Amino acid sequence: MQDATFIEMKVAGIALDPTNNAPIVILSDLDNTVVLPIWIGVMEASAIASVLEGITYSRPMTHDLLKSMVEHLGAKVIKIEVADLKDNVFYAIITVESNGEVFEIDARPSDAIALALRTQAKIYVAEDVLNRASHVESKEKAEGPKIAVGFEKDKDKLKEILEKMSPEDFGKFKA
Repeated sequence: MQDATFIEMKVAGIALDPTNNAPIVILSDLDNTVVLPIWIGVMEASAIASVLEGITYSRPMTHDLLKSMVEHLGAKVIKIEVADLKDNVFYAIITVESNGEVFEIDARPSDAIALALRTQAKIYVAEDVLNRASHVESKEKAEGPKIAVGFEKDKDKLKEILEKMSPEDFGKFKA
């Protein structure tokens, strides 16, 4: 992925798919022109939401433990990248620097995002991933943000879900 072009993104919020209550992390580019929803697990959604809400627990959760381990080992999370999309599955890379050496670690995007939020690391998505993901535009706002999704075969169903969502559906976890 060294030759790939990446676009910096931010976590725009956490939403629930109204058809099955599955959590979705919503990434947006810094200009809010492209949105990438990624369906994630409940535990990962909770880990991301806790950071967005500023919630701390008395005992470290998994991503807090990982952050603590990285820091205690004298390393630093430099960035995370959603670097690939294969068979409707997103792949991420966590880039860590330790003693001048850089390591790339394979990760699920949800775990990488949860760690990036805890370490203030930047979040990037490969332009190629955005290009290969479906793009859905709102009928009401054809000039507004495009929605990039990794579910080409479910494009119509996803479009229906996204069109039915209101800002309130993004819940209190909006960033």
